[in-house]
Amino acid sequence: MITGDELFERLKDVKLGGSTCLFTLEKCHSLAPLVNRIEQLKREKNAVVLAHSYVGPEIIATVSDFSGDSYELSKWARTTSANTIVFVAVKFMAETAKLLNPDKTVLIPSRLNGCSLADSITGEDVSRLRRQFPEHTFVCYINTTVDVKAQCDVCVTSSNVYRIVDALPNDKIYFLPDRLMGQNLANYLKARGSTKTVDMWDGTCYVHEEYDPDLIRYLRLEHPGLKVASHPECHPSVVQESDFVGSTSQMLQYVAQTQAPEYFLLTECGLTSRLQLEFPNKKFVGSCTTCKYMKSNSLSDIVRVLEQPEDLDIVTLNSDDLAGAQACIDRMFDMVK
Repeated sequence: MITGDELFERLKDVKLGGSTCLFTLEKCHSLAPLVNRIEQLKREKNAVVLAHSYVGPEIIATVSDFSGDSYELSKWARTTSANTIVFVAVKFMAETAKLLNPDKTVLIPSRLNGCSLADSITGEDVSRLRRQFPEHTFVCYINTTVDVKAQCDVCVTSSNVYRIVDALPNDKIYFLPDRLMGQNLANYLKARGSTKTVDMWDGTCYVHEEYDPDLIRYLRLEHPGLKVASHPECHPSVVQESDFVGSTSQMLQYVAQTQAPEYFLLTECGLTSRLQLEFPNKKFVGSCTTCKYMKSNSLSDIVRVLEQPEDLDIVTLNSDDLAGAQACIDRMFDMVK
């Protein structure tokens, strides 16, 4: 059992994020009963809660059994012995957990169930592209739906995309759906003198595409010694201005392993909130950019899906997509062993 006072002690150092991530003592007292109810339900139902780093810090700091990026959560989903997985993120990530655990119940508490990037492309789009680019190897970002993965050759994440594409024998690559990550991939290959060419889909994450290199330059003037870490879903001009580029888990490790007067993280601000929890003595600056899909997850909805899940909350997959999507993900795991 956790008290409101104890919860306040955990969350009081979260400063960046506006009213969404402002935790008063009164607010913590209102959240504590939800936390305790979720822990009770987890024990009763042999359930595990997996939470993406972008969701609210009140979830990561309390009921989450494991927090990380989409790749880390996918690996964790493969090993859990729980009967039920509550995947606190967005639907396409929960689909991957279901794909890896077909006999388990996978629940998604988000009411929005969307993603601007994943929703930019469908399996039918990929099928058409394969006819248009028959000689290409199709590489899909993990931030895609199962029907898209089923049509692709290999899945990648922001932490392993360069390594996997480097290792592919084909020089003709079609990367989807993130155009900005595709451009960063093409720039990386060119800088290495690679002969590979990259065609790409025109999808973007609405959070990451907002960042501007002028903001970095301004903050560097205002904050001498500032270290800037950005996600590869950002524009190449932002990547070029950054001190470090990597996945959310790699950005977390970068902050953990370095010393700087202040940090600016160009990704969804949930990561900054998580780092404020784990490294309260480190300072963070910059604007907070929020993903409405990730932040639609709440403690109250986790209670709801564990008590009485609706059809929309239960992740189901089209049987026609299972074999192809599984092969796509398995090849990723095989290539990064």
